[in-house]
Amino acid sequence: MFKKDKSSLLFTIGAATLLIGLGFLTYSIVLSRGPAKDLPAGATVVPQDTMMAISITTDESQWNKLREFGTPESKASFERFLSEIRDRLLTTNGYAYAQDIQPWVGNTAMVAFLRNKIAIPVPARAPNAPPPPPIQQSVAIILPISNPIKAKELLAKPKTLNQGKMVERNYKGVQVTETQGIPDRNFSVAVLGTNYLAITTDPSATDRIIDTYKGEPSLAKTPGYADAIQQIKEPGSFGQIYVNMPVAAAFTAANSAREITQENLEKLQQNQGFATTATLDAEGIGFKSISWLKPDSSIRLAVENNALKMVNRLPSSTIMMVSGGNLQRLWQDYVLGAEANPLSPIDPQVLRAGLKSTTGQDLDKDLINWMAGEFSVSLIPAPAQNPKDKFAAGFVFMVETNNRSAANKSLKQLDETMKTKGFRVEEIKVGGQPATQWKSPFGGITVTRGWMNDVMFMTVGAPVVDTIVPAPNSPLLSSELFQKTVRSQLKPHNGNFYIDTESAFNPKNLALPEFPPNQKIWIDATRSIGVTAAVTGDRTTRYDAFVGLKKSDQSTPSPNLSPSPSSPSPASPSPSPTVQTSPN
Repeated sequence: MFKKDKSSLLFTIGAATLLIGLGFLTYSIVLSRGPAKDLPAGATVVPQDTMMAISITTDESQWNKLREFGTPESKASFERFLSEIRDRLLTTNGYAYAQDIQPWVGNTAMVAFLRNKIAIPVPARAPNAPPPPPIQQSVAIILPISNPIKAKELLAKPKTLNQGKMVERNYKGVQVTETQGIPDRNFSVAVLGTNYLAITTDPSATDRIIDTYKGEPSLAKTPGYADAIQQIKEPGSFGQIYVNMPVAAAFTAANSAREITQENLEKLQQNQGFATTATLDAEGIGFKSISWLKPDSSIRLAVENNALKMVNRLPSSTIMMVSGGNLQRLWQDYVLGAEANPLSPIDPQVLRAGLKSTTGQDLDKDLINWMAGEFSVSLIPAPAQNPKDKFAAGFVFMVETNNRSAANKSLKQLDETMKTKGFRVEEIKVGGQPATQWKSPFGGITVTRGWMNDVMFMTVGAPVVDTIVPAPNSPLLSSELFQKTVRSQLKPHNGNFYIDTESAFNPKNLALPEFPPNQKIWIDATRSIGVTAAVTGDRTTRYDAFVGLKKSDQSTPSPNLSPSPSSPSPASPSPSPTVQTSPN
């Protein structure tokens, strides 16, 4: 990845690591939103088995603040996205937000994704059989009513449709208005007392919301939900997301190309929920998140927060780092969940088999067995540009051992194996301390390993070992960018993730593969990403994250989110996004 002639080994390592950071960024920006009061508006009227609920502020000043971030290209893309939503939900139905919605809507709106059935089956599939067609879901928008009189005026004068017709029905004493005869755009609307206006893409979803309003179990009654929301509550937040993990796991399993057994599905469903709150500040978006297990879960988390030292062992120039408090426990936990989780990026069995075939070593017995301490994986730029260097950065792995003698035995065996592979293995000095260096045939790859007290280090690629041995005078913890990005108050904690995206994706620094334009737009708008995790109880884990964003003084054409119904849409000619809804 960092080799100027594009070494395949480092390409694989680096691409996988950086995509973790990009995945977190994409997931956070697209999905993460937060509460305005004790519980998000709408939590008491959406069903308890809702798969996902997103709460978004309606405060115009917050949206204007969000618009300040990004490059001219990302800002234009964001405005097109808003325009497409406006056109699909409002303009095509004859409404404008400023005139028809804003006068009566409350501080936050909720978008909920409802499964259409009481249970999502996980059917057994024959070997090599194609995956089943995607299971569809309904979408509900819950708008709190702050001015019932204005809302009543809107509903008393429905717009004339150019296609299809409006019909009315009564369900459990609640009047429901629906569109019929409009392909791919049938909406159902109901007013719940003087509190909420519910809009759904499926009449059965409207009925379920009315059932919840009348007393069926709601999202607000989900075990642990109210307590979790209180822990991540932030004044003036932009939005929040909640994911119902058992329902999401069943939905993912039913739509996965990988067969998931009922036993493995039950393992995934030990988790109850994940929630995150997003807050805007002058330099980016902050996130406070929490995940928790079911009350009757057989799983217990080890309350262990030991990730304390690695940020002082890495130089301030570090481009990316991942750290944790106990590599052995992390691996064991990953193995337990990887088989059940269709989204797991690495198959443990494939990794074990690969190590066995190349080195003859057992991953668990010969390596993980002595790695029950703090660890870090990082990318460090070469200290000086040398035309003879084949690498622009080095991959660094450090781990604190719980068994030095076992570690030395395994590493010596590894040295002998590398000799049989044609590597030149020799003893060298690093910072006055003994170390071992492997050089591949023809000088393609150099690996240096050694010890700093009970911390084993290994570097691959650029000659960066002198930046970590001895300990750097200017550690990563002292870096201004690191301090601005990894700003969590979770102390002690159990791990960090940090990436300087400007340096990582600068082609002058690293020869990364070219990303598709629709992804590169968002990467270019980002300065840095930081994540901190801490186990706060035997059933809960907290995460703090921050995404540093660029700002551009160059304005983008406003999509005019509240045009008059008769005015032509100023949105981009790009097609409207497809929303997967019920076939009703």
